[in-house]
Amino acid sequence: MAGRTALVTGASSGLGWHFARTLAAAGAAVAVAARRRERLQALVDEIGAAGGQAFAVAMDVTDAASVRDALGAVAAWRAVPDLLVCNAGVAVSRPLLEQTEADYDQVLDTNLKGAWLVGQETARRLVAAGRGGAFIHIASITGERVAGGVAPYCASKAALLQLTRAMALELAPHGIRVNALAPGYIATELNRDFLASSAGQRLMARIPQKRFGTPADLDGPLLLLAGEGGRFMTGSVLAVDGGHLVGSL
Repeated sequence: MAGRTALVTGASSGLGWHFARTLAAAGAAVAVAARRRERLQALVDEIGAAGGQAFAVAMDVTDAASVRDALGAVAAWRAVPDLLVCNAGVAVSRPLLEQTEADYDQVLDTNLKGAWLVGQETARRLVAAGRGGAFIHIASITGERVAGGVAPYCASKAALLQLTRAMALELAPHGIRVNALAPGYIATELNRDFLASSAGQRLMARIPQKRFGTPADLDGPLLLLAGEGGRFMTGSVLAVDGGHLVGSL
């Protein structure tokens, strides 16, 4: 990743935080984005202490003006990102009949529209500069199979897979690859209590490998899609789920 400029959205916690550290350790200069810039300073300090380069920028992925301003700030810091990890995402968990229009809008705007806005603006700048790049959408195995209580989330991730393919088709002539990483259940600080509960253990029993993933399990696939090892991959979806998608019905 030496010489690359990366942008990771939704980097203030969880997988986004981890992805930023992984890319910085591989040599990329990493811009980390979230709605509140102050929440990113500890990550910037951590990457810097490890010898990496990082820059914090405020970005609301659902707002086109915010996206433009943030990308302008990243370009002023170093360059237009040639490595984009669209990780920003939210979920609302409640039964379908109790979900509201606001729930739906929040999830679809963040998970789908956000990836479209950030990807489109980044691609415009790369094309104008005559440069290629690699975009990675953080999807989910719920884009392929559904789970109860998260209908808008499932819809957003299924649509994100199609957006990945559509963007890959149109951006390939410009040297921009667009792929998706579809994690299964990955243990983070946000879901650790649930995964340790009796409901979580019943869920784990349906995973062929009989374990939940760790953020480190995503490092190899992330770096493959980001780097030269994946140079002939575009429009691909990599499931990293311990075999969950192929588990027996």
